[in-house]
Amino acid sequence: MSMNQQWLLARTPPGGLPVAEDFTWREGPLPDPGAGQLLSRTIYLSLDPYQWGRRRRGLEEPGEVCHGRAVSQVLKSNMPAYGEGDFLFNTNGWQSHGLSGEGISVFNYMFPRKIDPGVAPIATAIGVLGMLGLTAYSGLVVQCQPQAGETVVVSAASGGVGQVVGQMAKILGCRVVGVAGRAEKCAFVTDELGFDACVSHLGDDLASDLAAACPDGIDIYFENVGGKTFEAVLQHLNKNSRISRCGLISQYSNMDDRDPSEVWLQTGQAVFERQNCGVFPLAVGNFVAEHQDAFLAQMADWLKDGKVKYLEDIRPGLENTPEVFRDMLEGGNFGKTMMQVADDPTK
Repeated sequence: MSMNQQWLLARTPPGGLPVAEDFTWREGPLPDPGAGQLLSRTIYLSLDPYQWGRRRRGLEEPGEVCHGRAVSQVLKSNMPAYGEGDFLFNTNGWQSHGLSGEGISVFNYMFPRKIDPGVAPIATAIGVLGMLGLTAYSGLVVQCQPQAGETVVVSAASGGVGQVVGQMAKILGCRVVGVAGRAEKCAFVTDELGFDACVSHLGDDLASDLAAACPDGIDIYFENVGGKTFEAVLQHLNKNSRISRCGLISQYSNMDDRDPSEVWLQTGQAVFERQNCGVFPLAVGNFVAEHQDAFLAQMADWLKDGKVKYLEDIRPGLENTPEVFRDMLEGGNFGKTMMQVADDPTK
């Protein structure tokens, strides 16, 4: 009989980056779905910086399966809308098998969403055709409403969300400048994704590099990292500029108990007021009901037409998840990070 393999949160992390003591490995029998539930096996597990922020803030309890969105396949179903073999986007978390449906308490916005493998590879459901893509769309298009000719700066530009934000901004006629780390990431952003420029946050003077790349200032900033990148961007914000605050990856490992978003706001407040900036905290769950269907249809067309490209960083083995998670938080990933937990039968 198959066993369920799980990573549990061992403790509320005290700060810094993830370490082995933060997680516990457990194996046990597969759960049996009850009325209104289904059992699925995880194929791909999404790793995202926000997961670390949740754990540090106590939104996950010690002893719980670590939260994570997934691409899964149905093994047993007591839900009429889902049959054995269906592919799903759901929230199985850091485990090889999980239950979805009635009475299952997960960080989720909906019942599982079916995936059609004929539209795009199934892994894209936790990437460009999933909540990640909707995050990019919601922050850029819905919150910031870019106009042709404006300058858009995207931090973590080679990461999962950043890739999509920049390409959408180009489709909408904007000048797009990325901020990334290693030279290969910057080259990918310009040469493969079509950004107009990309500067490295590893350089000696990020503010000056941004000034050269953004001669007309910055109209929209899509925030993924905070920290010194944000401080450099602040120096170049135009009047009536807009900021979508998606993530603060550089601040999630701070060793103090201050709320990273409060620190971020305090750092920028004077500039926000002087420049009359629109500042929008981004929580993708607020956009699912109204915008998800339109986004999925539009993105499917862009992918089919080759207008959007997408790089995935797929790592093998559920047992390796904590190490890969830390590597991602340290910038060791290249593209959207996910674990391959089981074989993909569509390949």
